[in-house]
Amino acid sequence: MFSKILEIVDAGKSFLVTSHVRLDGDAIGSELALCLLLRAIGKEATVYNQDPTPESYLFLPGAGDLIFHKLDADAYYDAVFALDCSELERIGDESVRIGGISPIINIDHHISNRTFGNYYAVDPGASSTGELLFRMAEEAGWELSPEIATNLYTAILTDTGSFRYSNTGAGTFSVAGALVERGADPAWIAEQVYDSVPAQKVKLLHRALGTIGFASGGRICSVLVSRRMMEEVQARPEHAENFAEFIRSISGVEVSIFFTEISDRQYKVSFRSKGSFDVEEIAGRFGGGGHRNAAACRLPGAYEEVRHAVMAAVQAKMK
Repeated sequence: MFSKILEIVDAGKSFLVTSHVRLDGDAIGSELALCLLLRAIGKEATVYNQDPTPESYLFLPGAGDLIFHKLDADAYYDAVFALDCSELERIGDESVRIGGISPIINIDHHISNRTFGNYYAVDPGASSTGELLFRMAEEAGWELSPEIATNLYTAILTDTGSFRYSNTGAGTFSVAGALVERGADPAWIAEQVYDSVPAQKVKLLHRALGTIGFASGGRICSVLVSRRMMEEVQARPEHAENFAEFIRSISGVEVSIFFTEISDRQYKVSFRSKGSFDVEEIAGRFGGGGHRNAAACRLPGAYEEVRHAVMAAVQAKMK
């Protein structure tokens, strides 16, 4: 899977590493791990992200000095690594410019990935992009420092919901164990990610739970975070991370739907499900994608219009 990609790495000198907007643990952990891996073998590597690093991931090795939010107009790159992106446009405002750099190497695990780029390693059976990078490093014979192991472990931990989601398999635990052997500290990482919650997140959750709604006899649960709520508690989009998982945990709920107002008449819709209910299929109908039990899309319109359309699709599938 990685042979041609490794040939490009061997031949090249300078690489750009990037991922999607609204960063999560898999995106940031994977980016930082790859950047450190490339630098460890004598290459030049830079991470570009449109959005700032969420506070809960600032502990990751390299988060403070390897990530940039503006592209150097004069920089030259032998290749671009687009990580954890189902489509090039998800990189954000610089996607067109980055798309003009060749070759583009696409490494991802989303079933909705459009296999863009010149070369790609896309495996929907992998738990995370972090797991795929571990496999690539093993195939290449690259050594993993404790810093790299910490980034990759965080990527896997967060994208599997602490090894609770259906994308967790025997191979996931095998990789996680190998990363612990190389210096990742599971207890410390979990504490940084899950036990260092900023006050704004709690205040935002309090506001959001006031909008909670149930349908289909309690099998569907929805909640909204509006821009006004975020302004009231001085929260950022990152503070709403995991709200969809939180309401999915309610007893009897099979599908959770989390609506986030991202701009005027624009909403991000995050789906989470239990068991065999496929929310990726529903997100796909609205131009989004993801995984069977975790997916998302973006929809224009007034909130009630968007909510009605989404609820109707979920209820129709549930019947």
